[in-house]
Order: sequence, then C-alpha cells, then structure tokens
Amino acid sequence: MKANWEKIEKNIGVLDVEVDADQVTVALDKAFRKVVQKVNVPGFRKGKVPRGIFEARFGIESLYQDAIDILLPEAYTKAVEEAGIEPIDRPDVDVEQFGRGQAFKFKAKVTVKPEVKLGAYKGLEVPVEDAAVTEEEISAELNRLQQRHAELAVIDEGPAQLGDQTVIDFEGFLDGVPFEGGKGEQYSLELGSGSFIPGFEEQVVGLNIAEEKDINVTFPESYHAENLAGKPVVFKVKLHEIKRKNVPALDDEFAKDVSEFDTLDEYKADLTSKLQERKAKDLEGARELAIVDKAAEGAELEVPEVLVNSEIDQMLKDFENRLRMQGMNLQMYYQFSGQDEAALKEQMKSDAQKRVRNNLVLEEIAKAEGLEVSEADVEEELENLSKLYNRPAEELRDIFASNGYLENLSSDLKVRKAVKFLVEQSKSA
Repeated sequence: MKANWEKIEKNIGVLDVEVDADQVTVALDKAFRKVVQKVNVPGFRKGKVPRGIFEARFGIESLYQDAIDILLPEAYTKAVEEAGIEPIDRPDVDVEQFGRGQAFKFKAKVTVKPEVKLGAYKGLEVPVEDAAVTEEEISAELNRLQQRHAELAVIDEGPAQLGDQTVIDFEGFLDGVPFEGGKGEQYSLELGSGSFIPGFEEQVVGLNIAEEKDINVTFPESYHAENLAGKPVVFKVKLHEIKRKNVPALDDEFAKDVSEFDTLDEYKADLTSKLQERKAKDLEGARELAIVDKAAEGAELEVPEVLVNSEIDQMLKDFENRLRMQGMNLQMYYQFSGQDEAALKEQMKSDAQKRVRNNLVLEEIAKAEGLEVSEADVEEELENLSKLYNRPAEELRDIFASNGYLENLSSDLKVRKAVKFLVEQSKSA
C-alpha cells in the first residue's frame, strides 16, 4: 500500500492512498461470501450460488460497494499511521478507482490535530490568594443553610412577596390573540427566581389568593420564537396558592437539627474548618486554571472548529443533565429564558474555544516534557473511580474498553500530569 499526505490549508490535508490489486481481490472474495447469503437464484439454495453464475446474473460490480466497505477502514487506518497524522474528524473520502484486477485508489480529505508552537510555560508567575475564611463567608454559609432547612408554610391571607413559592394559572395574548406555549395551569413559580421573562414575576408580587391580574411584559429581542421576539404581550394571571419560607432561628437548637453538635459555637467552628478546606481547594483549582490559561496564551495554534463544536455539544449535554437534576429540561429552559439552542450554543462558544485551546496546549507540553501514563496510573485511576461509583475496578475497565474509552482515560491522565507539571514549575507572584 502507498500513502501520501499533503497539507492543503491550516489543519486540513489530503491522504492519497493506493491499495494493491491483490488486496482488492481478497476484499471481493469476502464481499461475495457475504452477499451470496442473501440472494435468491432459482435452482440454488441461499449461500450455494456458484461465483460464476452470481456474476453472470448480477455483475461483478454488484460486489464493489461491499468490497470497498470491507477494504476502506483498514486501508485508511494504515494510511493514517504511515503518514503520522492525528485525525480529529471523519474523513471526506473520494474513491477514484476500484475494480477487479485494479489497484484501489482513493483520496481522503482529513482534518487533523493542529500544530502547537509553545511559548513560555515554565516559571509562570501567578498570584497566590489568601485562603482564610472571613466572617462574611461564614455568615453567608449559615444563611444558606437556614434557607435550605426552612419550612414552607401556606399563607391564607396577605399579598405575595419576593421569595414566595406560588401556584398560578396564566395565559399569554399577543394583540388579543392567545399564542402557542403561553398557557399554564397550576404552575409552581418562585417569585424572584428569574424563571419567567423579565418583569413577569415582579408583577405577581402583591397579588392575593384567588386574585386575577393582567401582566404587561415585552419579550426579549433575542427570544427564540420570532413571532414573539421584542413584542409586547399581556398575560392573564390568577394566583391560587402562596407558600412562604419559615427560616429557623440561628441558635443551639438549629445546630442540633442540622449537625451532630450540641451548640452553635461548636457547629460554627466545624463549619469554619470545612469552609477553609473547601476554599483552599477552590483557590488551588483557580490557580491551576490561571497557570494553564497563561501557558495557552503564549502558544501559537489554530483551534479547529470541529473540536469546538464537539466541546459545545458536550457542554450542552452536561447543562441538560444539571437541568434534569433541578426538575427541568432544555425545552422548559428555552421557553423561560427566551433562548433557543442556537443562542445557547453561541453563548457557550467562547468557553468551548478556550477549553479546546488549553487542552491542545497541555497535550503538547506533555509531549515536549516526555510525560507518560503508565499502566499503574490507569489502575490507580480505575480504583479511584471504583470508590466513587461503588463498582469493581475491573468492571469499570471492561466498560471503558468495550466503549473505546481507555485511550481517552489515558489522555485525560496525561493532561492532568501536564497541569501538575506547570504548577510545580510556576512561581508565586
């Protein structure tokens, strides 16, 4: 087999591949054995039609596509190895020649991992922030815990307030006509949560039980439904229920209810220690990211759009999973936020570009410094994951292997080693 690689622009090139005619013959034989099992020819059982009769009836050309499907993946993989390139997307293949007794010739347009020219990455100076916990941070955490342990009480009288959990009916009208997606019944809405379009929740404030009101709002210009974007509408709203948080007092009884301690002072001391540990870990992570950002800023590379799009897709999946944990989904989010998928992806694009750039630079640093991942490193990571997911390490290994993710796991570990290397080589500003 012959393979020639020619770069045509940025991270794109063409693989010109020629496979020997004898391999084409082998592929045609395999294709015949596969196809003959499915054809019906009078006088012969399935799978028993002689090759000559098959070709006379259907033509040798009827085997070409199956033979190409058999031959192409292996030929492409070998050509990639021979050319020493790292594809990051599916190739665009153009078959130039295929036939019995002929060499198989094809061109593959390939997007490859970009070349990275590293800048300075050793001895980078990044500030070290003080990890001491302030009284304000302790108070904020205690307030958060109070809110979490607050009980919702039904309010029979009095107007709705910001922070209340309400149940409402609503129906939206554009120029006096109801619009699609603008109606809800017995809908739970926390006032001040920002779930609805701007101005809606604030106008529910002040309503009493069973009271109705016309709420006038204007949809954002960027709203995903073009017929509503930037348009003033009226929502007819009826309030059915108000629930208000009863926040527990911050005292010894509260400490007993939420912890194993008997006094608030003991609980605060333990909370301070845990906040200190969490803050130190967060600051360490932030410093690592700052060091990586600085190393990436000094590098020269073209960030491929295909990797950015792939990262955005992953970010979107992660975001959807977080929404599900909150009892929402993407369609609800789009309706409430006034965004659509295209707008959300555009919002994520800058962060995705940064992530891809940083990762490519870290991979190049690992290569430059000869950082390798051993089998022991992989085993250690599998053991860590085993404790996290409460499943045997060997079972996790089998899952990774069957899905082709073991190589990804090794790549992730190598990137982590590169981050650790950068931190060890850095200086405190």
